Amino acid sequence: MGNLHIFIVISFLTIINSRNMKKIVSYIWPLTKKIKSKINGTLEITWLNGKKVLDSEMANYSYGSLQRILDYGLSKIYFDSKANILLLGMGGGSVIETLRKRYNHSGHITAVEIDPVIIKLAEDEFDIIQGNNLSIIPDDASNFIDNCNNSFDLIIIDIFIDLKVPDKFYTIEFWDSLTKRLKSKGNILFNAGIQLENDTDIQSILRTYSKEIEFQLHDNVHGTNTLLIGRKK
Repeated sequence: MGNLHIFIVISFLTIINSRNMKKIVSYIWPLTKKIKSKINGTLEITWLNGKKVLDSEMANYSYGSLQRILDYGLSKIYFDSKANILLLGMGGGSVIETLRKRYNHSGHITAVEIDPVIIKLAEDEFDIIQGNNLSIIPDDASNFIDNCNNSFDLIIIDIFIDLKVPDKFYTIEFWDSLTKRLKSKGNILFNAGIQLENDTDIQSILRTYSKEIEFQLHDNVHGTNTLLIGRKK
């Protein structure tokens, strides 16, 4: 009977597609695939408890804790369902999923992602595909901001290499360009760091732009992240 039971289970798994099979098996043990990236090092696609996530070697990049952290930030912001949104650092696109499914956003999203490997993973693994309401730009976020002529209702900055935000995204030069791209009454959501021991750079941003942006600083979100939320006056 034991062998017959195993045969029936195997037969059943062979007739369902590969994605569904991985989803079912992931409730028993996680299934991980590793992909090499010149920019982000080793990336991991893992099926865990029926859900697929994208991780670096040290941090969640999409569809895990990061999705919950950015959802927390979005819950503190008012934005219209048709808002024109700029996403700097797309990752696997989990915030796009959150915007569309949880906040019923149907406006245009411009997503900027420097890593072509991640752009391909977002499409192949998470069905984040460029279309009428989504433009995916393969570019460095600071270069894009410097050369962009459009303005946005909401700008989300979520740019990490493993656990660290690159230094240039704290600079006054970057924030000067960023604030010019934000509409009046528009919002900024900056995922500013993980378990920060020193927030000197964030405090510099707060001091420099307090006259034009009303900020809220949220420390230790879900026990790890610092979020900087701003609304242009």
